[in-house]
Amino acid sequence: MYEIIQKLHSGWAYLALLVLVIAVVNSFLGLSSKKEFTEKDRKIGLFALAAIHTQLLIGFIVYFISPLGFSQLGQMKDAALRLTSLEHPLINIIGIVLITIGWSKHKKLTTSESKFKTLSIFYGLGLVLILSRIPWNLWF
Repeated sequence: MYEIIQKLHSGWAYLALLVLVIAVVNSFLGLSSKKEFTEKDRKIGLFALAAIHTQLLIGFIVYFISPLGFSQLGQMKDAALRLTSLEHPLINIIGIVLITIGWSKHKKLTTSESKFKTLSIFYGLGLVLILSRIPWNLWF
């Protein structure tokens, strides 16, 4: 069971990151070109939010059933275990919180420039944090 959920978490991560990168690039392009914030832009941001939250839910399941997750929290001297049991989940949760804040804040704004700017900042920071704590050695 663990292997299936872990593979789902790893596989879905590619999709979630792709959609998040698309959302960040779209928001930067919209901000730099001073274009109007459209329904398409809203949907791109929403799909990124949904994909990353789905990844978070799958990650919570993996964290609590994994031999490298919650059960290894006491092993802080081992860098690999510290990454999978503490750093990866904590930093990714912070990144996802930033993305969620960005989504919530942009809904209250009225100008296209402020919407793109808010999504650029919060989604961009969330993406950087998430990329910083991916266990790359387990991906490739």
